[in-house]
Amino acid sequence: MANETAKPEKIRCDACPVMCYIADGKIGACDRYANHGGDLVRLDALTIIESSGQKLVPFLKDGKGPDDWDGNIVQGNRPFVTAVGAGTTYPDYKPAPFIVSQEIQGVDMVTVVTEGIFSYCGVKIKIDTDRHLGHERDVVRVNGEPIGHVMTSEYGSKMLSLGGVEHLTGGTKKEGRITCDALLKLCNQEAVEMVIGEPEHETTVVVQAGKAPIINGVEEKLMRVGCGSATIGMFATQWVGHVDDIVVVDDHITGVLSEHQAGKLLDVPATGIKINGRRSTPGRYFQVAEPGTGWGGTDIEDPLKILGDFNPKFAKEGMRLLMVSTTGEQYAYFELDETLTPQPAEIPEKLKASADLIAENCEPSVCSVLFMGGAGGSLRAGVTENPVKLTKSVKDSLTFVSCGGAEAYVWPGGGITVMVDVLDMPTGSFGYVPTPALVAPIEFTMRVSDYGTLGGHMDEIRLVQDVVSDGTRKVAQFDNQPDPMAHTNYRWSK
Repeated sequence: MANETAKPEKIRCDACPVMCYIADGKIGACDRYANHGGDLVRLDALTIIESSGQKLVPFLKDGKGPDDWDGNIVQGNRPFVTAVGAGTTYPDYKPAPFIVSQEIQGVDMVTVVTEGIFSYCGVKIKIDTDRHLGHERDVVRVNGEPIGHVMTSEYGSKMLSLGGVEHLTGGTKKEGRITCDALLKLCNQEAVEMVIGEPEHETTVVVQAGKAPIINGVEEKLMRVGCGSATIGMFATQWVGHVDDIVVVDDHITGVLSEHQAGKLLDVPATGIKINGRRSTPGRYFQVAEPGTGWGGTDIEDPLKILGDFNPKFAKEGMRLLMVSTTGEQYAYFELDETLTPQPAEIPEKLKASADLIAENCEPSVCSVLFMGGAGGSLRAGVTENPVKLTKSVKDSLTFVSCGGAEAYVWPGGGITVMVDVLDMPTGSFGYVPTPALVAPIEFTMRVSDYGTLGGHMDEIRLVQDVVSDGTRKVAQFDNQPDPMAHTNYRWSK
């Protein structure tokens, strides 16, 4: 009789709505849970932050891992149990995976941690660049699928809104899958290439948190020092006596020294210059060119295109003109000939130094990625049997909200809508479930007495020393982040 090979027994994972059946030695669809000999185990280590002046380090980086831990959970630093690697509360009625208490400066504090399944979530991206990425409301696509749109331009930056429930669940299955994958990579500080705009008017941008954007294959260097008018105001004294007029080319507000209030106060005479644009207040012009990736965020490579004929009543042969961008990266020097036509000339060293000074005052171009999500049913039910009390406790500054130990901005109004800079969180903080949705850590810290008042799961409280094991991941706290358990975070301390 042939030997029969028994099929491995499968176990069902209830950590998310997918409810995978996982065979022995296999992992679930989310890559976060596995079947180890019939036991459902979490693959990522629970992360604890120790308050110190050092920066967070990746888990297992440079060969350092749980085996290198000497068993001391404090080592002179205060431990904070994050939700990274903690697991979830799905299906809603269960208490949070870890409800941990410790005494802080004579006060019993408790932190409730859970990895939330966020269908209502996305990222807000700030890209420091003068280049035109797209018009407001232009669609942002990844692999051909829409994942978000362009928002308003801010001072020296472009803003994108990506993700959200309409893209995750409101479109096609492919759109939801690609949106979730892009959000996961962005939140875990990985690079994502995206295309903005329609065919023949597209811009390709590579975005990665903390890195310079790559626009149409070119890595950006500088964020503009200001608009054209502001640049005139900041650097007018550098130019007086060395040039007759200055034009700072900018997609939004192009500045002209001789007409600007700064020029008037410095007794710069009129030059008869004419700008092809919509004049605002003196020395300030709108719409001098179409938006683009050229000079000052316009579509021009030749700055003379924004000039009309000089007025002979004021202009004279030999007049000197410097045209410069808002980052100082592009500049050109001209002198008027006998027909009052600007002719290229070698730039004097003093004017070259002024362009360099503009560049020196520009901050580096960088991408910022902020995760944003709404804490809904299972999150709040995992904290208390009466979820609205948690919301009120947060609004009343009795409960401090953090994400992976990083301070989260809680939006005003109803609910608990949080936003956090992913660079302030431990590496690998985010996961996903194939519903699709992001999995993100969130922690609620408060006094034990306040936790009891809001109807918390008091029987589930564990001491911090009982939570730590040999497999616990330890990271150091960022210098710019507050300790979630510090008394100064709470109304009662004031």
